[in-house]
Amino acid sequence: MRVLIASDTYHPHVNGASYFTQRLAHALAAAGHEVAVVAPGRSLSPTHEMHGRVHFYGVRSFPIFIVPKFRFVMPVLSAIRRRTAYVMREFKPDIVHIQMHFPISRMALKEARRLGIPVVATNHFMPENLTHYLHLPRAVTSLIHRWAWQDAARIFRMAHAVSAPTRTAANIMQPQLNQEMLAISNGIDLKRFNPSQDPEPARRAYGLPDKLTLLFVGRLDKEKNVDVVLRAVALAKDADFHFVVAGHGAEQNKLQRLAKTLGIQGRVTFAGFVPDELLPHLYAAADCFVNAGTAELQCIVAMEAMATGLPVLGARAVALPELVHHEHNGYLFEPGNSKELAGYLAQVMTDRALRERMGQESLRIIAPHDLNTTLEAFEDFYRKAISSV
Repeated sequence: MRVLIASDTYHPHVNGASYFTQRLAHALAAAGHEVAVVAPGRSLSPTHEMHGRVHFYGVRSFPIFIVPKFRFVMPVLSAIRRRTAYVMREFKPDIVHIQMHFPISRMALKEARRLGIPVVATNHFMPENLTHYLHLPRAVTSLIHRWAWQDAARIFRMAHAVSAPTRTAANIMQPQLNQEMLAISNGIDLKRFNPSQDPEPARRAYGLPDKLTLLFVGRLDKEKNVDVVLRAVALAKDADFHFVVAGHGAEQNKLQRLAKTLGIQGRVTFAGFVPDELLPHLYAAADCFVNAGTAELQCIVAMEAMATGLPVLGARAVALPELVHHEHNGYLFEPGNSKELAGYLAQVMTDRALRERMGQESLRIIAPHDLNTTLEAFEDFYRKAISSV
């Protein structure tokens, strides 16, 4: 098949939708498909380059200096329409796969429908990822969320088939669509993330102490609630462990100040952005993983941790409970409840047998999410959409 993937976020953007799109594109290409991606480029001019075996068509974009590596496509719809039309004439896709409902994706959908090319969509969007920073009254935020979901559904209703990474994520949007949403996991490369990885490269790179390690990986943005974890670390005084915060974002300086205020700066390493080649080793250096986020439609980093055989502590919010099975491969805590999280931290970090049992359960739960299984599911997804036109 010739597959064109349209996304409003892609390499080198640091977020789950970007990583999913990159991994899917390269996995499809490795499986023998012709693959192209149209997404924000890295210059003020349109570009066409090869990323391995994947064609990358960059749309003219502008840097956002307050967000490292992120570039913004001006919503000039005529310019985006011309670019997507050019890409489709040049690449001649059999199927178009959009990743969201923002300008590049929606223009790709509309152009594909005009040309009679089948379109499938996957939703990675949660309005909470954007509205946290508006500081608006709850009633106003609720109205914005309702409008945002309606706008997304309006675009996805034009696709021939729609998926989401979890059943929970599908159920959120399902009532607003006129078709069934499939749940297809983002998938995880179990050859790359596994318990046999060597922890020493990461320990050396970040100077980690020789003690039990709690790990968070992700953007340091408000909806990730890393402050909740820092407060829990401060409360878990009876457990001797080190906390590694891997990632960067708008909250980084505030979080570093909070660690100092709590008197735990010596127990926390802010590792910053971790290069891809070191990431599997960092998971291997950890003994437990934590995610206090409240806007996860799946959570790729939790999947990576589980594939490495780690217990996971997660907020009881959105789709995290599909991965974190309470008292089996970890614990779920109420969002924002640092005291509850501290109690679970103390249990896990003081009981080796519990960590090992939960880690084995993580491996069992994550096994069906193997990237090859996800790839086969999307191939079938594409074939059915093509045959329906």
